[in-house]
Parts: sequence; C-alpha cells; structure tokens
Amino acid sequence: MAAALIAVILLTSLAVLILRPAFTPAIEGSKSIAELDRLTIGGVPQYVLIRGRDAANPVLLFLHGGPGMPMMYLAHAFQRPLEKQFTVVQWDRRGAGKSYSPNIPVNTMRVTQEIADTRELVLYLMRRFHQPKIYLVGFSYGTYLGILVAQRYPELFYAYVGIGQMACSAAQTEKYQREWIRRNALATNNSEALDELRGRKPLDAERWLFQFGGEDRQMKSFLPLLWIGLHAPEYTFHDAMSVPKGVRFTHARLKYDVIGKESIAQAVSKAELPIYFFTGRYDETDPHECTEAYFNQLRAPYKRFVWFDSAHFVFLEKPEAFAAAMRSVAER
Repeated sequence: MAAALIAVILLTSLAVLILRPAFTPAIEGSKSIAELDRLTIGGVPQYVLIRGRDAANPVLLFLHGGPGMPMMYLAHAFQRPLEKQFTVVQWDRRGAGKSYSPNIPVNTMRVTQEIADTRELVLYLMRRFHQPKIYLVGFSYGTYLGILVAQRYPELFYAYVGIGQMACSAAQTEKYQREWIRRNALATNNSEALDELRGRKPLDAERWLFQFGGEDRQMKSFLPLLWIGLHAPEYTFHDAMSVPKGVRFTHARLKYDVIGKESIAQAVSKAELPIYFFTGRYDETDPHECTEAYFNQLRAPYKRFVWFDSAHFVFLEKPEAFAAAMRSVAER
C-alpha cells in the first residue's frame, strides 16, 4: 500500500512538472514588475525575464555564459536579493534555453549578431523604463560578449561587471586548467584524471573542474545545476529539455567573427566606462590568474577587482555577497 502511494505521488509530481505552464511569480507592491516576455530581437523570437520590486529602479541586464547556457533557469536560486535595488533582466539569447529553435538561420549565429542583438535589447530597455543608461553584467562566455559590447557602446552603460571574466587565449586557458587538474589529481591520487592528462584517454576537463571545485565549490557535476533548472517556474519541462540542445546548437554554429584568434586581453585593452571584475578565488573555468593579469593591464576611467570566496559560479555560491557587491557598484 505504501509503495503504491509513493508511486502515485511520484507520477503526480512528474505530471505536474511536465504539464505546468511557464510563469514568473508576482512580486508584492504596486511598483513591482514580474514579466516573462517573448520579444523579436534581430528578427528572431527571444525570451526575457524582467523582475524587480520597483520598475523605476536601475536596469541590470545579465549576459549568460556557455555560449548557449542560459542563466534564466537559475535566476530563482540567486537573484531575489538583487530585485530589491535593480530591475533585473535575464535574457535567453538566440539559440539558448527558451530561445532555442532548430529553425534559427545558421548564418545569424555569429558574435557580430549577438552584439547587435544586445544593443537592440539595451535600447529597448532604456526606452521602456525611461533610463538614460543601464548596468551590464556578463558571466563566463557572457564576459566575452559583454566586454566587446561595453567597449563599442560605453555611452549605454553606467558600468560593466564581468563575473569570471574571460581573458586568456584558448591555449593559455587549457594550459592553466591542465596544470591545476594535475596538481589536484596528484594530491588526491586520482588515477583516472592522471590517465587522461597522460593521453591514455581523452581529457574531460569540465568533469575534473567540477570534481576538484574549479566550477563550484559544492557541486561535483552539472547535475545540481540541471536540478535547480527543473525547479525554475519560468521554464516548462520542454524548455528544460531545450537547454542541452541549445548548448550543442550554439557550440556547433556560433562563428567568432570579431577578434579572430586573439584573446580578449589582446583585443580589448581600453574601455571608456567603469569596469568591475567579480572573481572567485577558486575559479579555474576562466582561470583567475588570467582575469587578474587582464585587470592590471586594462585601462578604464574607473576599475575595481572584487574577490569572492567561491569558484566560477560566484552568484550561486555567494548570492548575498554578490548582491551586496552590486549595490556597491550602484551606490558609487
């Protein structure tokens, strides 16, 4: 009898998960905003989530990583403190998350189009919320896109914040990661990781970045992230299943047609707006050594480097500290 009851509960929960529609919870207060919108940006339908306690607050736009790995499905787990002082905008870019479609024209999957899409959305947000500028925050690959947008259009932003700022070339990043994985594998006597490093098996760097705490200090794989995503009210079960499809699609199709083989540090040496780097002391996904070296050489009218006791996912590991740091950015 008990087993049958448990089976019914599990099946009911699964049915609710699969069949429930997407929505975003309301926020108390007459000035609040909580919307899940489908906009046409650059000729392609794309989804944005807009939330805040006062729609007159400054707008903060997140650029997710990946490329193709959305942040919208993680927002419910970290951004509520931010909504007190900002109108927070999460955006699933073309090909990612809720905006994934196999029918997206392949020739539009390029960084130049992402830059154009970002500018279009920023101008829309400025008009809609009557703001002269907004805050731009990039995470992981979003820092690659974000620093390029900030350099080209500094007049649109109060400040740019890079979380896990990309800086090194791909070859440099691989070098730092291999050395870090080797140190951890030797320290823990992990023969499987050492075999991969020695070429006996293909190296799955992401697996070991998670396993040894270079992605997130608590998570040992991507599965906890997916579990968080399955609880996102803004995502249907179909949307959640689209996340890995979007990642594969974007990785296969995206053309890097702006700076070629140069690293960000080589391509963007100056920006005419305040720059902040929020970096985890244990981040080896975008190695913190590269980020710190880039910060030291970058020229900007104001710049600040903020350390967090975290790895790559600063905002998930330290949501309150992250929100406090963003308040400091706004208060300046």
